[in-house]
Amino acid sequence: MHLIRNLIDRLRPSYGQKLFALATIPLVLAVTAIALLVANQSRALAEREIADLEKQLIAAKRAELTNYMSLARTAISAVYGNALPDDEEAKTRVTQILSSMLYGQEGYFMVFDYDGNNLVAPRNTALIEKNWAGMTDIMGTPVVAPLIEKARFGAGYHSFLWPRPTTGRDGQMMAYALGLQDWKWAIVTGVFIDDVLQSVAAARANVEERNTRTFRSIGLITLAALLMVFGSGLVINIRERRLADAKLKALTQRIFDTQEEERGRVARELHDSISQILIGVRYALDLTRRRIAKGDPRAEDNLNTGAERLSSAIQEVRRISRDLRPGVLDDLGLGPALHALTEEFQSRTGILVDLETVVFRNRLDQDSRIALYRIAQEALTNIERHADASKIAVHLFGHKSGATLRISDNGTGIPSVRNSPGIGLRNMQERCDQLDGHLTISSSSSGTTIEAQVPLTHILPPESVTAPRSLP
Repeated sequence: MHLIRNLIDRLRPSYGQKLFALATIPLVLAVTAIALLVANQSRALAEREIADLEKQLIAAKRAELTNYMSLARTAISAVYGNALPDDEEAKTRVTQILSSMLYGQEGYFMVFDYDGNNLVAPRNTALIEKNWAGMTDIMGTPVVAPLIEKARFGAGYHSFLWPRPTTGRDGQMMAYALGLQDWKWAIVTGVFIDDVLQSVAAARANVEERNTRTFRSIGLITLAALLMVFGSGLVINIRERRLADAKLKALTQRIFDTQEEERGRVARELHDSISQILIGVRYALDLTRRRIAKGDPRAEDNLNTGAERLSSAIQEVRRISRDLRPGVLDDLGLGPALHALTEEFQSRTGILVDLETVVFRNRLDQDSRIALYRIAQEALTNIERHADASKIAVHLFGHKSGATLRISDNGTGIPSVRNSPGIGLRNMQERCDQLDGHLTISSSSSGTTIEAQVPLTHILPPESVTAPRSLP
């Protein structure tokens, strides 16, 4: 009996062991729960992001196809619009035009009649003058029949496997079919979307790799935390966990805020430019439809007006896409990026822009380059919309305190500076604040000067510069 009691006493945990267990068991359980929760939330968020990415990439491909088809319609409109259904000469002319319209290394137009006979296939001549109504790809997906069906109802998209002209290997193609109802023709063009599928697959693989790294990191952190609990005690561990939770919440909130800010900016761009142009296109097309119904010969003028406005919308979409992230900023630096920005601005608006950049030994870091470029972009946009200026001076230079971007115009000034600043000015100020920089805006009835300065801490030392030392 005495031996059993001694054995029980030895197996009974000591106070220190109880304290360690009390600290470590909840920690292990909490870390496990957090790991599972973070993994599930990360996977769910990643899947949503991947789905959004895929949707955006597919939408971009569809927009690209629409642009190509618009070019084709413009090219044949003069012939098709004045031709009768049995005008063989006009049909021959249209097939010649479409056969000559090649774009890129793999882009071309095909034409099928509604019975499935191929009339045009410049990069796959084996298809010409043969009936392919029952054609399927290697996976059994119908190819021609769905395209003709969509063309009968006006237009539509269809995806299938199709051999690449450059390699002969099958690739996933997204095709767009447009119907010429008077001739019972289907005009088809397509782009390969293998890059989209690869991007989505790479994103999913990256998610899995990131989750694996997360679990490993959490495992290492858990082990370190257990050692800290063992050496330092329960109070320190609780404090560290609370600090980590607070930082995670702040980071998550900042990510959400940044996403909302960017979405708001893009939404404003779409509302202020694309939306207005497309409304004009809609009104022009509505007026064209009414005049066609009445037999009014002025319908063609309205159709041309709608086409011109649609071209303006296409250019605006390209400008917004380029504004989201200019490649020259990362490849060549801030100076060349500003040069490209001001050249495009001058050619688009007719406002004279004098750009001056001074070579200095050090270079700006990435955050400063992006911030100063966005400030210049915002300033030029405000000048175009509100200043009524005829001349702009852009000066980028370095000095002993850092680097400065100065933008001046001879416009009518900014009344909001004296009252409440607009969104654009607030965005400039926030970008400077994030860099611990300084933004100065002086405005009068004779013009406005915006000066953004970044501190010396954002200038890379000479030994950190790997690119040629030219423009900042």
